[in-house]
Amino acid sequence: MPLSLYLLALAVFAMGTSEFMLAGLVPDIATSLDVSVGAAGLLTSAFAVGMIVGAPLMAALARRWPARTSLLGFVLAFAVAHVVGALTTSFAVLLGTRVVAALANAGFLAVALSTAATLVAADRKGRALAVLLSGTTVAIIAGVPGGALLGMLLGWRATFWAIALLCLPAAGGVVMGLPARVATSLRGAPVGSSLRGEIAQLARPRLILVMLVGALVNAATFATFTFLAPIVTGTAGLGELWVPVVLVLFGAGALVGVTLAGRLSDRRPGVVLAVGGPALLLGWFALATLAAQPVALLLLAFVQGALSFALGSTLIARVLYEAADAPTMGGSYATAALNIGAAGGPVVAASTLGAGDLGPVWASGLLVAIALLVVLPLRRFGATRVRQPAA
Repeated sequence: MPLSLYLLALAVFAMGTSEFMLAGLVPDIATSLDVSVGAAGLLTSAFAVGMIVGAPLMAALARRWPARTSLLGFVLAFAVAHVVGALTTSFAVLLGTRVVAALANAGFLAVALSTAATLVAADRKGRALAVLLSGTTVAIIAGVPGGALLGMLLGWRATFWAIALLCLPAAGGVVMGLPARVATSLRGAPVGSSLRGEIAQLARPRLILVMLVGALVNAATFATFTFLAPIVTGTAGLGELWVPVVLVLFGAGALVGVTLAGRLSDRRPGVVLAVGGPALLLGWFALATLAAQPVALLLLAFVQGALSFALGSTLIARVLYEAADAPTMGGSYATAALNIGAAGGPVVAASTLGAGDLGPVWASGLLVAIALLVVLPLRRFGATRVRQPAA
């Protein structure tokens, strides 16, 4: 894999850390800015909405720009948003910075996904995306616990400064790792490729189905991930210090899952789906029934992280394959699908909390079950060929 992919993954790590760490900082932010915890929670919602809207919007705006220019601009905008967020004493301004950061994050990821697919051979997209998405999994393993610890020791503003500083080497990596003339537009596409033509690809049933399955699997992942803390301290009866341990185990499993799936998702996606899908479903049901046993909880956190991200990364790769005739917008379709799941999963899970701490886990199982039913029309998934852009 080219070095440039790993440099892009560094930026994904910084952005992933910012996205995931906020949940642990909400009480501190609420106290500091004199707002309710519920109001402070809107920061997470604002980021999610910005990601969903921003992916196609930013990709469309940047489709005619060189990839390096687009990615560098998004990283720097992300950094500036965090500097402003660290300095402000206004909750409204902070909320605005989260929207700006989400738009920059969405634009970066959309362009990076499309760019990563052009840096390798046509039949190695899955492996390229596995490298790129390893930034997200490392953010879960190290960035999120590290950010939470930094916030606990020095306050939430310190975490915003840390993210801004982390963007600097990421920006340097973009400049050094990508040639100046690689464009996000027209790579492998016909000269007359138009935005309208790329958007028209969304009328393809297979593309919509793959995006829907990806959204459902990611919704299941974040339904439980968002509410792991009360499961650890309540259901399993472990101390608060065990919460980051479980999160790290989940992230470590995610890294393993992405890595393994990257070697299979190009040639044998059907195997990943046929084996991983039912296993993921059984794993959620196992967690729902065994979470009170600490050893089982720790083991299943790792296993479910691996299975969730193995399927998720495979489905991202399939979105790009199915959107081969949308070379500049395909990455935004994958990004939007994943973030619809990331935003919707916690909402579904929150509605089940009245049934107890394990309600979100049962919700995850239900979401995966629906995903497996949706995927039935794609039962020949494993035979998916490498699509070439239309001539």
